[in-house]
This record gives sequence, structure tokens and C-alpha cells, in this order.
Amino acid sequence: MTKDLRKQAWIVTIAALGANLGIGVLYSWSIIARFLQEDLGWSSTEAQIPYMIACGVFALMMVPGGRAQDKLGPRIVITIGGMFVGLGFILSYFWLTLTGLAICFGVIVGTGIGAVYCSTTPSAVKWFGPEKRGLISGIVVSGFGGAPIFVAPLSEFLILNVGLEITLLILGAIFLAAIVLFAQLVRVPPKGYIPPSSGAETQIKMKENEEGKTVKTDFDWYEVLRYPRFYLLWIMFCFSALAGLMMIGHLSTIAVEQTGASLGFYLVGTLAVFNALGRIGAGHTQDKWGRVNTMYLIFGLQAVNFLLFDFYTTIPLMMLGTVVAGYCYGALLSVFPSTTAHLFGVKNLGINYGLLFTSWGIGGVAGGYLGGMVRDITGTYSGAYLTAAALLVVCVVFTYFTRKPVEPTYQDSEESEEYAPSQSVKKGEAV
Repeated sequence: MTKDLRKQAWIVTIAALGANLGIGVLYSWSIIARFLQEDLGWSSTEAQIPYMIACGVFALMMVPGGRAQDKLGPRIVITIGGMFVGLGFILSYFWLTLTGLAICFGVIVGTGIGAVYCSTTPSAVKWFGPEKRGLISGIVVSGFGGAPIFVAPLSEFLILNVGLEITLLILGAIFLAAIVLFAQLVRVPPKGYIPPSSGAETQIKMKENEEGKTVKTDFDWYEVLRYPRFYLLWIMFCFSALAGLMMIGHLSTIAVEQTGASLGFYLVGTLAVFNALGRIGAGHTQDKWGRVNTMYLIFGLQAVNFLLFDFYTTIPLMMLGTVVAGYCYGALLSVFPSTTAHLFGVKNLGINYGLLFTSWGIGGVAGGYLGGMVRDITGTYSGAYLTAAALLVVCVVFTYFTRKPVEPTYQDSEESEEYAPSQSVKKGEAV
């Protein structure tokens, strides 16, 4: 990698991180929801409808958005996504009703978030070799998880000083300008690009069988759907996301019921910090220890955390539980994209990870609903904790079945038409 290309790789990574910071408002919805209830008299259920729609649209948009960025490039898709995010907030200023926010925030902002998110990680990891994909994925997605650190206090400050309507207008202008600006710096590597690194040569050189065919490393979406391993990953992502998002959605209420203290703002901040750190930390861990060992660690630790959550009846213990929950949830958003790249290649990573990410959308909707339903029926969250722990144990078991390397698929040797860190190189050729 020349000095200029090495610099470009990190520019793309930081720009992708910046774009994700602009869409992290999704995790700060609780601030807006609180003022919808206090100032406009919305019910708790009404205040969650735009958020739930946004989560669902975000997850669904990952599939066509991922395909679009694979074909058109990330800059165009992120720019359009940034315009949708900004426009959705601006239109909310003019249509501040349940229907209005369901459409403007739920559909329009949700679409923009999906378009941006599906384009940032794939474009960044293509600049680096396999031994850095975990770390790069973690850095990029840490922006989305860590955004509430500044978006939540900024939103609260603006609402208290200029009102909810003007706040939506200001946030829309900020997000639109920031995301579109960062989008201009996000691009894919040039054709024929191969990132050299300590292990890159052995990773990118492909085995050749006696018929002169090479191992296939990049799979299109319809090929990915033929692999049982994809469905194991889908279930694992769904179950683990369900557990984490259930906790995120009910954490403030849980803290009040179990400790008697109102820790909402502190818990949101703590969760955001460790959500971001978990993405970076897990990315580094899987590069060093391997993705399978990292999955065992985060699923097992989160399962134990849920089994113990009933006993977190003091503020220090509640903070500890929040730290573990945030870190392990954040780790998922680093482990699964890099695992997708590892198993199915980077050329079509946008749509392939988009298909896998639909499980996050289902887990997000089901997690919030499950936690509330169990609480309403039993009067406590104990049943929800046990359910989440059981789902995470299933994830541990399924991880075992993803350990075995995928049997190689051979294809006719031909010159690649695409850059790719996993690109094939014929025997004897210089890397």
C-alpha cells in the first residue's frame, strides 16, 4: 500500500465513522419521546411508534441500500441517505403529530439511516486486509453506538431552550450538512487494489485445484442464501440483538424498580459509551483471538449478566450491569459484519450484510415488546431476564456449529473485475 493509499484508507474510515455519528440519533429517541409525553401529552405507547417504525424501516432498507452501494458506490447512497435523515427531521417541524412523526421520522429518517449505515462499514473494510476487518468494522460502527453521548445532551439542551419544534429543525439541518459532507470522502478502493499486510499475502492467495480452478471467495446474495451457516448467523444475530435491545428499551424503568433511583440520563450515557467501546473492543479481540472465541465470550458474558440482573438492586450493581449489557450489545455490531465479510467476501458485502441485518430489525421490535409484555403480565422483569439468557445460550451453542471452515467452492480462474481484499491471485504471480 503506497503512502497515499494508506492515508486514503484511514480518511475513508474516519469519514464513515463521522457519517454514522450523524445517524446515531436513533439511540437518543428516548429524549424526544420524553418531551412528546410531557409537553404534548402523548402516551408512552404513542411516543414509541415513530421509533419502532424507524427501526423496522432501517433494517429493511439495509437490503436494497446494500445492493445500491455495491453497484453505485457508497458516496451516492450515503449522500441520499443524509438528505433523507435531514429532510425527515425538517418535515417533522411542520407536521408534529403522531401520523406526521410516524411518516417523517419513522419512514423518511428510518430510510436515511438504513442507507447510510449499510454503506459505511462495507466501504471501509475493503481498504484493509482480513486481519484488520474486525477493528475497522468496530471503529466505523462505534459512531452509531456512541452518538447519544453528544446527541442526547444536545437534544435536551435545545428542547429546553428553543422548544421541541425548533429543535427538530436544527437537528435536521445539522445532520443533513454533516452526513452529506462526510459522504464526499467515502469511496471504494481502485480496481485491482490489494492491501498488503502481515497476513494479507497468505489470505489473498487462493488455492488452485488440479483442473486449474481457484477458490471462490466472493458470493452474491442468492448464493449466500444457499448456505445453512447464513441462517445460523441470522438466528444468532436476532436472539442476541433482541436481548440487548430489550435492555436498552427498558433500562430506565428497570433502574427505578430495582434501585429506587432515577438514573435515566446517567444510564443512557453509560450505555452509549460502552456500546461504542464494545464495537471497537470486540473488533480488536476478534482480530487477535478469532471471531468464534469472541462470540463465545460476548454471548456467554451477556447470558451471565442477564441471569444476575435480578440481583442488581443497588446503584453500583445497576451501573455494572449496564456496562456489561452495553459492551456486549455493541460487540454484536462489530462481530457480525466482519464475520459476513470473512465467510462470504467483501465484493457484495453491502447486500449480504443487509440480508443478515434484517434479523436485527426483528430482534429490536420483539425485544421491546417482550420486555413490556412480561412486565405487564408478571409485575417484574425476571421472566424477561431468563428468556434473554436462554436465547443467548442458544447463540453459544450455534456458535459451535459455525466453527468449521466453509468447504471451498471452486470457480474458473479469471481476472477479477473488482478490487477486493480477498481477491484471488494465481500461483506464482506477484502480490
